[in-house]
Amino acid sequence: MLDRIDTERQNPATAHIDRLGTEDMLRLINREDHRVAEAVAQVLPQVAQAVDIIYERMRGGGRLVYLGSGTSGRLGVLDAAECPPTFGVDPGLVMGLMAGGEAAFVRAREGAEDDRAAGEKDLRAIDFSAQDVLVGIAASGRTPYVIGGMDYAASLGAPVIALVCTANALIADHADVTIAPLSGPEVIAGSTRMKSGTAQKMVLNMLSTGVMIKLGKVYGNLMVDMKATNEKLRERAIRIVMQAAGVDRAQAARALEAAGGHCKPAIVSLLFGISYPQALEALDRAQGRIGDIDLPRAGEGA
Repeated sequence: MLDRIDTERQNPATAHIDRLGTEDMLRLINREDHRVAEAVAQVLPQVAQAVDIIYERMRGGGRLVYLGSGTSGRLGVLDAAECPPTFGVDPGLVMGLMAGGEAAFVRAREGAEDDRAAGEKDLRAIDFSAQDVLVGIAASGRTPYVIGGMDYAASLGAPVIALVCTANALIADHADVTIAPLSGPEVIAGSTRMKSGTAQKMVLNMLSTGVMIKLGKVYGNLMVDMKATNEKLRERAIRIVMQAAGVDRAQAARALEAAGGHCKPAIVSLLFGISYPQALEALDRAQGRIGDIDLPRAGEGA
């Protein structure tokens, strides 16, 4: 069946890449990479549908869980791992599982993807429930580990989303929504860490970022719920408060200190001229979205 899978076919545009000089070789790879963004653009309606599903589940207390193997699994783990420092969410809100477990992230265990039962087992281990959303990631669209997990999630009544890079993929039959950016055969036939991996990374970024924006983790284009866990991030927090509230560095630093280092209530206290406890109350009423706070701005009068 491999000859029917887009990512396994030989790319005629790169058939002689091994004969090229270094710069021409790289230009050819770059030219093929340009196809990725175009492919992702074609599936934005499906990505939007997935974002809305995930958002509604998260509002009700659910989680986003990525499930994949190989490159696909690593990309899911990576996206999940970057959500807490970027958006200040609990590490359990967005999770990434991959065939072979954590050890497979740094040392490939290719045979693990053939274990269909392991997909269900790994979801059971995190108490996956009908409240959660599963995103099954498989460039080829046929990975048993991923399909096993998708079927288990569906049996619970959880929404199931497929992210795949080939047409007419098997996993599409196991999903409620299928996102299939088709960027064509890989530069090196079958090497899905290349264009397919790039397409998956772009879509995963959109899924998590889109949901976090809708949850109020972003104000304007600033990550106002980030966690300042090192010196660079502490400096970034000050800059974020300065930019969002239109204040100088000293004012931003004082507001951050009063807010225990949390950007969002510091910004709200400055924007609306209220105390830290009042800022927390205002954010709670607005479900965490600064832009939805219905108060007069500081200096605008009563």
